[in-house]
Amino acid sequence: MKTKATAGIAIHGGAGTILRSSLTTEQEQAYLTALHDIVVAGASVLADGGSALDAVTVAVSLLEDCPLFNAGKGSVYTSAGQIEMDAAIMDGQHRRAGAVACVTNLRNPVRAARIVMEHSPHVLMVGPGAEQFVRQHGAQIEDATYFHTEQRYVQLLRARQEAGMLLDHDGDKLSATSGTTPEAAPLDPDKKFGTVGAVALDMHGNLAAATSTGGMTNKLPGRVGDTAMLGAGCYADNRTAALSATGTGEAFMRSLALHDIAAQMDYAGLSLEQAAHKTIMEKLPQLQGHGGIIGIDRQGNIVLPFNTEGMYRASMRIGDVPLTGIYRDFQKL
Repeated sequence: MKTKATAGIAIHGGAGTILRSSLTTEQEQAYLTALHDIVVAGASVLADGGSALDAVTVAVSLLEDCPLFNAGKGSVYTSAGQIEMDAAIMDGQHRRAGAVACVTNLRNPVRAARIVMEHSPHVLMVGPGAEQFVRQHGAQIEDATYFHTEQRYVQLLRARQEAGMLLDHDGDKLSATSGTTPEAAPLDPDKKFGTVGAVALDMHGNLAAATSTGGMTNKLPGRVGDTAMLGAGCYADNRTAALSATGTGEAFMRSLALHDIAAQMDYAGLSLEQAAHKTIMEKLPQLQGHGGIIGIDRQGNIVLPFNTEGMYRASMRIGDVPLTGIYRDFQKL
């Protein structure tokens, strides 16, 4: 007898090399608490009968509002000292999607991406044109001071000294190893990938995914990564799964990693767990790709694989307790 699918949600806040030696108890608790509260908020939408689309919108918006993560309020700086953010959202029921890239003053890029999906004939809009369009439909605007965080600015200065690009939490170890800010996140500077995302299955059997990022510290202005690219950083299809990625953006784009997972499920009959493992643990490293994904299939099975030492993540099925994690193990708050 076929069992009924269980509604649920998973979120992520970036992956990388976690340095336990640089993570204080207070830092760990701050991340775990934020992940716990945000996944519970998303799950509450589902428990009240809300859509998967609404659940991922709420969860990613909260991740964008939290300065701990590289999206929205916590976005990193480009080489020009500016903020440029990307986001995407996808509805698995009809495979509708919306995305924005290189936006600078939108408080919640994920909500802007949803506006593009619901109020325009397009999938992807960029720069000032995107900002003007979503403002006409009620997107919340903030000035540059809202997005400034001292930690991100310090990362930019250090990245300039290193003459390279850092993938968000990567820059935090530069501070940690130099013995400066106690707020530094516990991730290796060359191996942290700062993206946030959420995937969900609602009680109606519909899937949705959303992803958002501030990109890479010291990136060239105008650089767009995998986040805004469907099949690379964000993907949802009711026939298979909802997926969100965090990692080496160029590798995820070159491999269309998320579509690859869905295709293996659709064409080869693999389970979500099997397909995700094959892509993240076997295929992606062939392209020097590091990071992880979160996914949920139409039966409510949740996977959170990553090929780095850690990934900020949380998951929750309706009626169950939330699970949060940074390292390989999960923790219950």
